[in-house]
Amino acid sequence: MKVLLALIVMSLAAISAGQTAEISVLSGNGARAAVIALCAQFEKATGNKVDLRFGVNVDVKKKIEAGERFDVVVGNPPIVDALIKDGLVVGPRADFGRSGLGVAVRAGAPKPDIGTTESFKRALLAAKAVAYPGKGASGIYFVSLLDRMGIKTEMQGKLKPMEAEDTVEVVARGEADMVVVVATRISDVPGVDRVGPIRKSYRQKLDLPPV
Repeated sequence: MKVLLALIVMSLAAISAGQTAEISVLSGNGARAAVIALCAQFEKATGNKVDLRFGVNVDVKKKIEAGERFDVVVGNPPIVDALIKDGLVVGPRADFGRSGLGVAVRAGAPKPDIGTTESFKRALLAAKAVAYPGKGASGIYFVSLLDRMGIKTEMQGKLKPMEAEDTVEVVARGEADMVVVVATRISDVPGVDRVGPIRKSYRQKLDLPPV
């Protein structure tokens, strides 16, 4: 699951060479922490103001299709590629980073073992509530992972699909035991501890595509 940050770096660098301005940035939630940091650095270095708005990638795409004004878009490759194809974004895109799924629990809570397929399954089944982004790409991927693991039915009463802006925060409040989301979304959220990534070894065992 690639996070396209280079679009911000390249476009904002180009704008910084011109006059002071306000730059409108639409971004998917997965890269929230990195995009906030980059925009803050840009504002400090150039004096330009960044109007930064976040949303689920599919919602960002819908906003652009509906005519919402923006200067820079940051999102998953399929979303950006579709916008370029439709002539709504000037390509080509530039990939800056990559992030897979990560797991986090409330700060101070025992960290479950997620090192193998079986231990991850046990951790999920032992949880009372597992949060994930209901509309995000990482949430769709997570549900497919449960299906491949053979525990989708058992997890139905435990799953807590969330709006993107509250996916990790709900764990910090103690309303879910665990969150599974794109790992970059966990960064800089107070009140949660990162457990670790969904390991490549058992993604391959389950015949899942890379993220």
